Amino acid sequence: MSRIVDPARTARPPPSDVAFTPAVKAEQSRRGSRAVYRRVEEGDGWETRITPELAAFLAERNSVYLATASAAGQPYVQHRGGPRGFLRVIDERTLGFADFGGNRQYITLGNLAENDRAFLFVMDYAARRRVKLWGRARVVEGDAALLGRLAPGGHAARPERAILFEVEAWDVNCPQHIPVKLDAADVETRLESLRHRVAELELENQRLRASKK
Repeated sequence: MSRIVDPARTARPPPSDVAFTPAVKAEQSRRGSRAVYRRVEEGDGWETRITPELAAFLAERNSVYLATASAAGQPYVQHRGGPRGFLRVIDERTLGFADFGGNRQYITLGNLAENDRAFLFVMDYAARRRVKLWGRARVVEGDAALLGRLAPGGHAARPERAILFEVEAWDVNCPQHIPVKLDAADVETRLESLRHRVAELELENQRLRASKK
């Protein structure tokens, strides 16, 4: 995914500081990787806008992980899934999705009520890609127009609210250690194509046998 260099970055801390706190940088220095990441910070660095490449990547995803934390710092990760592209691009810095009812624990909602810092972890197992997005999230209740924009078409469940995610920075991880996995729907599509081809070959084989009699 390409990066767009923002000239204003030189006047403010690098976007990666959202993750690379002084404690993290100290660990990087102690373990020998700080020089590498310092060069990243001095170069293009992490992206802060939703580029066309990122938008295209998200449009193909049907599963994301949303991390939040309480005011005391207790972390929580929630899975959200839906049709491909259910995580919608609102503008160059905002993502959103319709939130449906679940087990009614409301941990994410409670965390966001007192701490808006959030994190999205998006996996593409088939292509061994992963994208990390840092930002702030908020819950929007009672906005029918927004829900109509975010609700996936053909989904039987009724959305209860919207969650908007303001992107502060994002980065792409290397594919190391990511196992290759395929969605069941993708596997079924490929199997159906193979079944169709096998059926064609069987018919051709029958015709060839009949012609030799």
